[in-house]
Amino acid sequence: MKLFNKLLCAAVMTGAMASSAYAAKGTITMGSMSWEDLTPITYVAKNILEKAGYEVKVTEFSEIGIAYAALVKGDVQFMASQIDYAAQDYWNRNKNRLEKLSPVSYGLYQAVAVPKYVTIDSMEQLNENADKFGDKIVGIEPGSGLMRDAASAVKAYDLKLKLIDGSTAGMTAALKSAVDRKEWIAVTLWEPTWMMVKYDMKFLKDPKNVFPGPQAYYWIGKKGYAEANPEVREILAGIYLPLSAIGDINVGMNDGQTVQQASEAWIAKNADLVKRWENIKKY
Repeated sequence: MKLFNKLLCAAVMTGAMASSAYAAKGTITMGSMSWEDLTPITYVAKNILEKAGYEVKVTEFSEIGIAYAALVKGDVQFMASQIDYAAQDYWNRNKNRLEKLSPVSYGLYQAVAVPKYVTIDSMEQLNENADKFGDKIVGIEPGSGLMRDAASAVKAYDLKLKLIDGSTAGMTAALKSAVDRKEWIAVTLWEPTWMMVKYDMKFLKDPKNVFPGPQAYYWIGKKGYAEANPEVREILAGIYLPLSAIGDINVGMNDGQTVQQASEAWIAKNADLVKRWENIKKY
């Protein structure tokens, strides 16, 4: 019992010291979407900022419009976001009140994808192989930007295959089932996602450029945030996650880890890279 009490006191003192260290630099409120590309970016940054002495609180949003409204209002100080097609409307609507702090990743892309064992490489080859795909492209939620682009591609390529509305969960289940059986399947997909890694997928070439090209992710904050918080901005500017990192973290999450655990595992595995980020500025 005495040993337990000593350990408990030590834990309390350690926690108090950590809290005191955080308090010395203040509290940061970050926003994040509950999306598999933005969540890993957020929690890797959270880890780096905490190591720099800040207390970091993350508010997760289910809708991008609500996240942008909270950012403009000041309920959160900054967040990672796409500002092109994935969140273009919200960025354009609010960009006079917001600012880009720094880029954090690049390569967001969404189009029609197939497993790599499928022996076609272009949207133009879909019609001649329509029967092998069951005359369909398996889609996700109707009304999403990806589905709008996919519908445009069906028209542009005069496809015989029908674009099937559904859900992300339904598409994922259909993809897993097909890959397990080595069957041909075409799906609407995006990168980064754990599915690109788990199921060894490839995007079909889009010679008519119907789908938008690769897009960037930025840290965005309320206008004036960078000037008012130069150290935080400099820390954020040092963080750059390749798509492969986001994919690896998502694989960990899909295998049952929390986002915190998966992010910490990636940081530990890539300690040299993280150290270079941290050495950009000595805190």
